[in-house]
Amino acid sequence: MKDIVIIGAGPAGLTAAIYALRAGKSVLVLEKELFGGQITYSPSVENYPGYKQISGNEFAENLIEQATALGAEIELAEATKIVDGPVKTVITDGGSYECKSVIIAAGSRHRRLGLRGEEELIGAGVSYCAVCDGAFFKGKTVAVAGGGDAALQDAIFLSDRCRKVFVIHRRDTFRGEARLETVLRSRDNVEFVMNSVVESLEGKEKLSGVTVRNRQTGETKTIPLDGLFIAVGQEPQNTPFSDMIALDGAGYADAGEDCRTGTPGIFVAGDCRRKAVRQLTTAVGDGAVAGLAAVDYINSL
Repeated sequence: MKDIVIIGAGPAGLTAAIYALRAGKSVLVLEKELFGGQITYSPSVENYPGYKQISGNEFAENLIEQATALGAEIELAEATKIVDGPVKTVITDGGSYECKSVIIAAGSRHRRLGLRGEEELIGAGVSYCAVCDGAFFKGKTVAVAGGGDAALQDAIFLSDRCRKVFVIHRRDTFRGEARLETVLRSRDNVEFVMNSVVESLEGKEKLSGVTVRNRQTGETKTIPLDGLFIAVGQEPQNTPFSDMIALDGAGYADAGEDCRTGTPGIFVAGDCRRKAVRQLTTAVGDGAVAGLAAVDYINSL
């Protein structure tokens, strides 16, 4: 039995592991998809204190190496349920694990547009990761749907590789950093399609374009494309634990800055928690708080 089981091997989960391990606790980290979390998709991190620039993948690798060097065990498994009790049990698709405390750092997944054929066209022109798939569209025409930091970063990344990049955003202003918008507007191969939403995806076996609708005029037009990169936010991955922790209307864990849930010994950290700001810095901050809170809980038993 481990002292702590952490669900999620992103920055929040790995930071929690580091703090717990340094406090002398044994830790198992469970990850269902991507060791290092969503930050691995970022080609360049430039707003983390202490680093002028570092790739998201390198940052994640450093975290993993640090946690494992301290003794963390990391397993590829999807947690499907938590059973509470004097000894808590985390049930996964590959077995169950007993522990004294659980930290949920499950993160979030890419939100879909909800269009017909969207799932079928993933990998056939539709992508949620410019860093992963951008190289396949070198010299081609693509679009990015979204208006936050992730969308603007994706568009910058793609504009270095693609012949043409359309940026489709439902509002007339971007939510992302002004600096990123300035960079984009300096690119000759970037065109902005504002106040517009993607109405439909064109093509059956392979994406051939998108139809967009202007939200002000109602007019529609079809843009021929080789690829569409969707960056319209994230969905928290808390559903399997909804019987154990309170969730807000958007599905985020309804916990404050102390990362405590209503269930003693169960804590939350990172992007799956209700918060105003979701950044790399706030994720690792949550991880430190949750890791130390779990340590205090175990010491009080």
